Amino acid sequence: MSSPAHKRFHGVLAAARGTDSPLSARSENTYELMLMQLTEHRRILKTVQALARKLHAKSQFLPEYDAYIDGTIKGNSGVQDEVFVTVLLWHIDVGNIDRAIELAAYALKHDLVMPDRFERNLACTIAEEIAETAARVIETETPVKSEQLQAVLELTAECDMYDEARAKLWRQLGQAFESEGELEKALDAYQQALALNDKVGVKKFIEKVTRDLKNADKQTTESTQASDPQGSAG
Repeated sequence: MSSPAHKRFHGVLAAARGTDSPLSARSENTYELMLMQLTEHRRILKTVQALARKLHAKSQFLPEYDAYIDGTIKGNSGVQDEVFVTVLLWHIDVGNIDRAIELAAYALKHDLVMPDRFERNLACTIAEEIAETAARVIETETPVKSEQLQAVLELTAECDMYDEARAKLWRQLGQAFESEGELEKALDAYQQALALNDKVGVKKFIEKVTRDLKNADKQTTESTQASDPQGSAG
């Protein structure tokens, strides 16, 4: 584990990577060191089978990359960076969605590409991974919020990706809205998902929300009539 001073220095060097700074040459050494650390962490993760244990391990590893990631964002060079992209995905996995969105904005802005071991492009991977995390944690104390999912949809709006991936995001946005009591917004999100992929699994959600909205309208009407049985004086 690096000392705080070493981490800060790695951040300074990361900011210089791909620039005209005198530190640029040394920054490549820092990138190689971070790649070596990433390789070791990935090796450890491959020995872990239980998802909860794997997520815990990633949570323990992530602070080791913070200074480097912050430096990379500050430098804003857009140089291809496997460490950056992998750490972005780890933040999604462990539910650090705000941090993941910050990294995703940089990665998409600079058209970073996924490592060869991934079949999907960056935008598609971000969409699917965040949707899957949202589905996994929806019943926990820290669900992915509607505003976070909206931010991801906006961030990837102009990106090319499979309709199925975008549909998953809309489905999870619908579930987030529904859990937050925003039924009309939930219905719209579910319909957006269905339009993209009729097998995304929202038809029952649409039926339920439509029924709930009708019941809510009925209750509102009955409540109004009960409080003013003679009708409003005109």
